[in-house]
Amino acid sequence: MIKKLIFIILLTGVTLPALSFAQQDLIKYVNTLQGTDSNYGLSYGSTYPTVGLPFGEHFFSAQTNKNGEGWKYQYGTKKIRGFQQVHQCSPWMNDYAVFSLMPTMGKLLLNENERELSFKHENEIAKPNYYRVAFDNGIISEISPVERGAHMRFSFPAGQDAFLVLDGFIKDSEIQIIPGAQKIIGWVNNGRFVPNGFRNYFVLEFDQPFEAFGTWDNKSGKAVAGNLKDSGRGRGAYLQFKKGSLVQVKIASSYIGPEQAQLNLSSELGKFKNLDQTKAAAALVWNKLLGRVKVEGGTEKELATFYSCLFRANLFSRKFYDLKADGKPYYYSPYDGKIYDGYMYTDNGFWDTFRSQFPLSNILHPQMQGRYMQSLLDAQKQSGWFPTWSNPGGSGVMLGNHAISLLTDAWMKGIRTFDPEKALDAYYHEATNKGPWGGSNGREGWQDYFGRGFVPLGEVHESTAKTLEYAYDDFCAYNLAVAIGNKHYQKVFGDQMFNYKNVFDPKVGFMRGKLPNGEWIPDFDPIEWGGAFTEGNSWQYSWSVFHDPKGLILLMGGRERFLAKLDSLFTMHSKFKVGSYKQEIHEMTEMVIANMGQYAHGNQPVMHVPYLYTYAGEPWKTQFRVREIMDKLYNATEKGFPGDEDQGQMSSWYVISALGLYSVCPGTDEYVIGSPVFRKAIITLEDGKRFIIDAKKNSRENVYIQSAKLNGKPLSKNFIRYKDIAAGGVLSFVMGPAPAKHRGTAEGDRPFSVSETLSKK
Repeated sequence: MIKKLIFIILLTGVTLPALSFAQQDLIKYVNTLQGTDSNYGLSYGSTYPTVGLPFGEHFFSAQTNKNGEGWKYQYGTKKIRGFQQVHQCSPWMNDYAVFSLMPTMGKLLLNENERELSFKHENEIAKPNYYRVAFDNGIISEISPVERGAHMRFSFPAGQDAFLVLDGFIKDSEIQIIPGAQKIIGWVNNGRFVPNGFRNYFVLEFDQPFEAFGTWDNKSGKAVAGNLKDSGRGRGAYLQFKKGSLVQVKIASSYIGPEQAQLNLSSELGKFKNLDQTKAAAALVWNKLLGRVKVEGGTEKELATFYSCLFRANLFSRKFYDLKADGKPYYYSPYDGKIYDGYMYTDNGFWDTFRSQFPLSNILHPQMQGRYMQSLLDAQKQSGWFPTWSNPGGSGVMLGNHAISLLTDAWMKGIRTFDPEKALDAYYHEATNKGPWGGSNGREGWQDYFGRGFVPLGEVHESTAKTLEYAYDDFCAYNLAVAIGNKHYQKVFGDQMFNYKNVFDPKVGFMRGKLPNGEWIPDFDPIEWGGAFTEGNSWQYSWSVFHDPKGLILLMGGRERFLAKLDSLFTMHSKFKVGSYKQEIHEMTEMVIANMGQYAHGNQPVMHVPYLYTYAGEPWKTQFRVREIMDKLYNATEKGFPGDEDQGQMSSWYVISALGLYSVCPGTDEYVIGSPVFRKAIITLEDGKRFIIDAKKNSRENVYIQSAKLNGKPLSKNFIRYKDIAAGGVLSFVMGPAPAKHRGTAEGDRPFSVSETLSKK
């Protein structure tokens, strides 16, 4: 494959980044159809076959479902109705700034239900740098990406009239056809969380002349032949080409204006004469990134799973900025609609991704993360609030104020590109106010939380989950305050970070909802979903004390009781009560399918739980469970995930866990040791240093760590620090088939708990 790429580059004369002859073709392992066999009632990822560059501003995807539907591509649907520019980070949030192209032949068919074409998956190629599908009628469609656009190619059978339909999607749009320049320009305005006046300006340049053209309205289905310009709801265009044509189109977009869209096209696609060159360049980008985490010793299935997950771990948050002609970044703010210099990132739900995706990116992309952290403060200044789930503007969806987790995690790991005092001031405002939209825009129930130490169930739903999330976020603020010596915020948030204790009922041994009068909610059942909890039950949420597992162990009655309850979580029956949801939701279904007790890996609240054994002195159980989860619940197929993939979170969990590490408590500098999947992993850091994880005798049977060394010195601790990774070095293990119950069991070997830290002061 590499020889083929080099040949293409030499043949075309395109100047590309230097190619290392040691670079592996790792995109061969990536299946972008991973997780696409999903629907409203059951998720195996809820993904789509993304064609894009890492963290690119725009992606592209085949579309099997109707305009506006959250599940834009479903594996079981055997017809495609368009190839969309996409930005969707979750089907539950839907998409924005969308338009699509679709080929038809023989007869002009405009309506999406009429123009859809049947295909077979064996005639589909789905890679990060290239998507291709051969329709049953003989049309071939191809896509290859750049950061702010794509190259498409449509091959029509000989003797057939050839049409392309541009669909303006579900809201306002404007179309202008420029036949002499073989070009279409325009804009679309669609999305739920966008400022007034939001527009995605696009330009499409074709390499073939138009035989005929016109505009159309996707609401009425009416077309106006020969019309050059139209605007309104759902306006689009159609083009006719010579029979049997091979048509290539370059596409680029910008939120800033049409001139910037043209600049994006010229700067990113101008040097490519055809799609093959764009495809080759995108392959180099992806192989370089994937090659920064080289793994050895796994099966073909494990390699496919790992690199497919590593691909998805590097899509969100997306860049939301353009480059001026002089190369300087600037952006249209999705928060106030104004233009600013600098960097902006969006399309991420922090309730999902603070757990794994950001801790992984802090290892692989510290420069980008530094820019991202400043953009969080910029977003707060522009909107008055930190984003919690941006899509692209603030939505207020989900719970917690986890921007402070991202900021503190970056700071504790040496990524210090922002003013921490401003970050703490902004967080204090967040924590002591309720914003005008969404449950996590500010804090619901903040007065009770600060005044009484818990959020009562009543006016505020999911109250215990919110109490737990708030306590963790307050710890992050406390830890940042400690790091910079801010005594005031140490006091404010140091008092609040232990509020998790106020929603633990020792009589039942679980986290539990409280009423406004301070009494426990009656008729408690820990397998009942909803009520005081979010997308889960008390069995899952009772472990949500990331910052103080030692304190949680004491709450639960000590080490033995804690371990017994943790064992029960994984081994009990996977039954549930629907509770306040009134019906079975997909997360419940996924828990039953996983058949790992009440452990519901299909959703975020429990993803750290297998690592908690380490905090109670039984790290071998962590090693067993994480390997079991990776082997049982992940693969690279259309059924590749045990639930919603969620903007790279589920993929990042797999990637970092497969390396043998995990960040249980983002906001500290620690990575807890688990059990690596591969015999060897080589992480090439941004500055060129290498951190190697060498697991001798590793296999599917040998999941237990017998001994460990860090840079040649014996390591009994069950964690390493970010600085150990950033400095480069070797973490080596000897693996075996039986637990090594002598290793890593001492108090001093256990990872961070804030109560332990305070007890030493």
